[in-house]
Amino acid sequence: MSKNDRQRVIIMGAAGRDFHNFNVYFRNNAAYEVVAFTATQIPNIEGRQYPPQLSGDLYPKGIAIHPESDLLQLIRKERIDQVIFAYSDVSHETVMHKASQVLGAGADFRLMGLAATQLESTKPVISVCASRTGSGKSQTSRRVVEILQALGYSVAAIRHPMPYGDLAKQAVQRFAEHADLDKHECTIEEREEYEPHLDRGVIVFAGVDYERILRQAEQEVDIIVWDGGNNDLSFYRSDLHIVVVDPHRPGHERRYFPGETNVLVADVLVINKVDTADRAGIQQVQDNLRELNPQAVVIEAASPLFVDDPQAIRGKRVLVVEDGPTLTHGEMAYGAGWMAAMRYGAAEIVDPRPYAVGSILDTYAKYPTTGNVLPAMGYGDDQVRELAKTIENADVDLVIIGTPIDLGKLLEIKKPSQRVRYELQEIGQPTLADLLEDRFGKK
Repeated sequence: MSKNDRQRVIIMGAAGRDFHNFNVYFRNNAAYEVVAFTATQIPNIEGRQYPPQLSGDLYPKGIAIHPESDLLQLIRKERIDQVIFAYSDVSHETVMHKASQVLGAGADFRLMGLAATQLESTKPVISVCASRTGSGKSQTSRRVVEILQALGYSVAAIRHPMPYGDLAKQAVQRFAEHADLDKHECTIEEREEYEPHLDRGVIVFAGVDYERILRQAEQEVDIIVWDGGNNDLSFYRSDLHIVVVDPHRPGHERRYFPGETNVLVADVLVINKVDTADRAGIQQVQDNLRELNPQAVVIEAASPLFVDDPQAIRGKRVLVVEDGPTLTHGEMAYGAGWMAAMRYGAAEIVDPRPYAVGSILDTYAKYPTTGNVLPAMGYGDDQVRELAKTIENADVDLVIIGTPIDLGKLLEIKKPSQRVRYELQEIGQPTLADLLEDRFGKK
């Protein structure tokens, strides 16, 4: 096939699924020429390059990464034939608006399915995915790992990509101890996902090239847990596919991409946060799951809150810091920190916006659904400093930290603080332990 016969392609992404789809389908496929990536959701990705070390022989100069705002101009300028939509946690309506724009510019719009993008492992794979960002994948993954360890298996967690630094250096990352987080210059978001596994003695893999990552993990452990990101699909074919659903956002399990696909193909559906959601929301989710996937096993679970000193919150004016992605593209207005403030009698939850600086202030403008809480954005040293400055500026008595890790290890918090923790607890039967022991037995 001559170069002129190749389909000219742009891949729309957010530094995760887009790179994976390229690696497994397009990188060595002479039928296509990937002209560019476009990027959104993640700060400072656009304007960079997918490097030659990762792009393969067909792309010796690498591939440019442009902001998504340039997409329509690029389609026309570069005579693009196909646009591949390859990022997650967006409404069905948003996906179709993107499709309409692409079609109007003259290109085909394409979504890629499981058969074209999932890799096969030589070891059993359990995937933990979700219907929306912030549903509770992380604590569910930790619970699955805990059960497998109790059954006698060695386990590695392979985490959905968050490659925000030097992509070539981050092709395959292995984290076995906390020092590896500094070695790989991890962002706050990465640390939130990796540290809890490391605390349990679990090796974590992540990066960019997920076939190389998989082959390395297979050499070290008995079972692999895919620890998903956003509401994306697993990169690996799964022996057990667990999907977490959030009754605080009832109906989202059928209105967001690709979360609905996760629900449709799940073996196990976990309705999380039933301890804090209202009964009507839980019932709506139950009805939707029964209609979408009547064959799946449904488990109800709670994510109870734990605070070192609940009395320290009572009567205080508090600043609440929450997990960043849950508030931004997850579109939640609150999280565990806000719920702890309400439960333990804070006098006031202070709006952080008047104290926000730099990119933190920009985040509120970009994600207006965020409530009176501070998203723990930290995609680089500058943003970490701006987060710290915002906390320092706030006129409050106490900071409540609802992030999965202790922010005090990464930035100086000069005010009194309380950290909120949460783990998954199944309610009733069957439990995840019942299902995993039935499927895999004891080693």
